[in-house]
Amino acid sequence: MSLDRPVTPDPYPLLPQVDSFTVTSVDVSDGQPLKDDQVNAFGDTSPQLSWSGAPEGTQSFVVTCFDPDAPIVSGFWHWVAVDIPADVTSLDTGAGASDDSLPGDAFHVRNDGGGHGFMGAAPPEGDQVHRYFFVVHAVKEPTLGVDADASPAVVGFNLAFKTLGRAIIHGTYQH
Repeated sequence: MSLDRPVTPDPYPLLPQVDSFTVTSVDVSDGQPLKDDQVNAFGDTSPQLSWSGAPEGTQSFVVTCFDPDAPIVSGFWHWVAVDIPADVTSLDTGAGASDDSLPGDAFHVRNDGGGHGFMGAAPPEGDQVHRYFFVVHAVKEPTLGVDADASPAVVGFNLAFKTLGRAIIHGTYQH
């Protein structure tokens, strides 16, 4: 079985167009390999993220990490943090550890590895370079309207109708 396959497109331009804003990180350099801390085998530590310039009317944020290059048609969700208060403009390194690490009433939904929190990069050994899109979604409502039992797909469906803007940074990893 060969793990070589065409690179999947960046999925975000395929979604309804929304405003963009800025996200930066001391832990992720856009388009560059992730640090070992952000890798499943070495730490499962979510990166620090800071954002600015969210669209007017933003009432909350959702932060996600998605790998479209996983060898499955649905990609792989590594992190989904929901209902981050609108006055929050950053998450510290490690904020994906548990709901207690998140501000206000924010919480995690289950990632595709089965846990609630951040799961680091974990591509199959020998596979192509994978991209990990860390996205801050500006939401026009104070709550997304899901609970911790929601799947990332349900979160994504709700975001399709409630997102005002997106800020995107991505890292890469190959095992």
